[in-house]
Amino acid sequence: MFSYRKFLCLLAAVIFIGHGPFTADAQIIVDRTMAVVADGVRTELITLSDLKWQLALQPRKAIDPPSQADLDESLRVVIDQRIFALEAERLPRNAPTAAEIQDEVAKILAFFPSTAEFERRLRLVGFSSVNDENFERLISKRLAIEKYIEFRFRSFIVVTRDEEELYYNTIYAPEFRRNNPGRVVPDLEASRAPISQRIVEEKVSTNIESFLDQARLRIDVTIFNGN
Repeated sequence: MFSYRKFLCLLAAVIFIGHGPFTADAQIIVDRTMAVVADGVRTELITLSDLKWQLALQPRKAIDPPSQADLDESLRVVIDQRIFALEAERLPRNAPTAAEIQDEVAKILAFFPSTAEFERRLRLVGFSSVNDENFERLISKRLAIEKYIEFRFRSFIVVTRDEEELYYNTIYAPEFRRNNPGRVVPDLEASRAPISQRIVEEKVSTNIESFLDQARLRIDVTIFNGN
């Protein structure tokens, strides 16, 4: 099943069209087109630097050089991002504020041992620091996609009490017993909040997976193989 939480964690604003080659620490990173995503009106390129920037956000991923497996995973994620970006443009919303951008940067930094370590990774993929204008612009695009996903897939979800009871009896209580032998299972009333949240997350994941399946039928994705 599509993991909504994982998608948001990996979600990177790599919609940096027309950026050209990056220059960082006297090192030129030459781009190579990895894929093209088109909906009949707009066409977006996915480049090698896009994939490396994606990996830069993940503390345990090597980026100098990246592994082929990590590049393949990043490509799959970035293709989905571009599909969402194309759909998000159909529903214009207010641009993220400077405060929202700074909050998002702070959330990303929390996954790294220090700001210096994160900025070291940013320099490897062409940005000077967390205050780089291009970096902030990409974070803004990341937030725009996240807001679209939240509005499109979360705002209209309703969880009924019957659904909570069914989930409690078939999943929550059995799972609690397996993981906590000898302990008394919390009753349904005490468990409604976490159960409701889990049901919401599962519905969001299911809806996103269904959306992507349908979107791939109307959006052309061309992947270029070779190193």
